[in-house]
Amino acid sequence: MTATPDLLYTAAEDDLRAAVRALLDTKAADHGATLARAEAGSPHDPALWHTLATGIGAAGLLVPEHLGGHGAGPREAAVVLEELGRSAAPLPYLTGPVTAATALLGCDTAQPAVAGLLRPLAAGSTLCVLAVPLTLGPGAPHPSAVTTVDGRLTGTVSAVADGAAADVLLVPADTGLYAVRTRDAAITPQTPLDLTRPLARITLDRTPGDLLAGPATARAALDRALTTGAGLLASEQLGLAEWCLAETVRHVRGRHQFNRPVGSFQALKHRLAQLWLEIAGARAAARNAADALATCAPDTALAVAVAQASCSTAAVHAAEECVQLHGGIGMTWEHPAHLYLKRAKADALAFGTPGHHRTRIAALADLPGPRA
Repeated sequence: MTATPDLLYTAAEDDLRAAVRALLDTKAADHGATLARAEAGSPHDPALWHTLATGIGAAGLLVPEHLGGHGAGPREAAVVLEELGRSAAPLPYLTGPVTAATALLGCDTAQPAVAGLLRPLAAGSTLCVLAVPLTLGPGAPHPSAVTTVDGRLTGTVSAVADGAAADVLLVPADTGLYAVRTRDAAITPQTPLDLTRPLARITLDRTPGDLLAGPATARAALDRALTTGAGLLASEQLGLAEWCLAETVRHVRGRHQFNRPVGSFQALKHRLAQLWLEIAGARAAARNAADALATCAPDTALAVAVAQASCSTAAVHAAEECVQLHGGIGMTWEHPAHLYLKRAKADALAFGTPGHHRTRIAALADLPGPRA
């Protein structure tokens, strides 16, 4: 019998949220500075990342204590991602301490090469990134772009999120999972839709790498990493949608037409009420996915697919309404609404599209499609 999922936040999770939100409200609230860094081609804020990863210890949440981490779990990481989504913070948390750490934990952690990466990753001193396209979702065919000859890797991987910021790339190849130092690879920045999550093309030409796992273990580790990434991305999308709703409500309360707040107009009330209902459903789906990942529930894959299908749609809708209901100011470069819209649109492609996850729901729940 499947245990009832716990969708509520614990006291420890609330304390973690308060710490992360206080940091981001102080350091990441200046969207103008974020835009300036993005236009310069370096959206990440190293000082903010150091404080989050090391000062608060968020980088080690998924790593066991005996490997230098804090021994927490996906529920705590989900809380951090909610706050990062709420602030649209340009930090490599999802790609590094979540997805890459999960891939490493899927390998033999007693192996020195694996433990030697997990410890500095958990400490926040080294950033590892999984070298797969950001759009690769759980259940999709594994990439076969990288081949090995005599222990050296050759191939190209495009759309690697935060690849240029990484110290180490975790590269799936035909013979297993390898760790490659970024200084040994050719990294070409690509133009992203989401300015806060840069993409890069990774080119390897007989590049040396350390073997972390053989083919079978590497496939299982990659599956686990993609499932965790997709499930916890839903929490980032939830935080993004909640910010968009709160900011839109704040704006329509203060904006007046005909000597009345525009938020008092019935048509806008209906739109905002509908959006609130969508976000409430998305919150339940995101929390269910985080809890399923934390408890290794047998229906984890289904919970993740439901969360992605729900939260992707809710985040995009919330961001679109935020732009539209702000009127002319919502279309300006100076207002942060466009950052949230681009993040929402890009997140809807990350780790599989909503359509991909709906197809997985049909297969996992044994729902037959329409007959021709």
